[in-house]
Amino acid sequence: IAKGYGVDMAAKALSDHGVKNYMVDIGGEVVLKGKNMQNKLWKIGINKPIDDSTSVNNEIDRVLYLTDCAIATSGNYRNYYYHNGKKYSHEINPHTGYPAMNEILSATVIAKDCMSADGYATSFMVMGLQKVKAFLAAHPELDAYIIYRGENNKNKIFYSKGMDKYFKNKQ
Repeated sequence: IAKGYGVDMAAKALSDHGVKNYMVDIGGEVVLKGKNMQNKLWKIGINKPIDDSTSVNNEIDRVLYLTDCAIATSGNYRNYYYHNGKKYSHEINPHTGYPAMNEILSATVIAKDCMSADGYATSFMVMGLQKVKAFLAAHPELDAYIIYRGENNKNKIFYSKGMDKYFKNKQ
């Protein structure tokens, strides 16, 4: 949650100095306020989870139109390693002490503050899809976009009901 907290503090400094429109981004943790330079909602892309530790491949899965919120994504496609032919992610399951191993490839969370979005995105990577769905049903204040490995190793999407409002540019 450190990056998310840092983004929140940078955003607070801007707001405290009267800045009305800004985007603060530290490595994928983002706070958005007001509108962009074209006086439109901020456009944020969610990357397709393609294994690429060099961050060269940035194919977009979905574009979101946002303002006055925080967004963070956690995934297993940038920070990972292979050992004996098996992929290990950087997210650690606190119950086992080992890297999280489940079907979730990427978790994007929209929240009031970036520290929360950051923490929930990482937590969702560890929880697994069914627990994430149950958690989101109990927490409608959060919105999430989950990319996971489905049948036949095909990427599938799950998103909370509140995400619909971010899919279209209403300007």
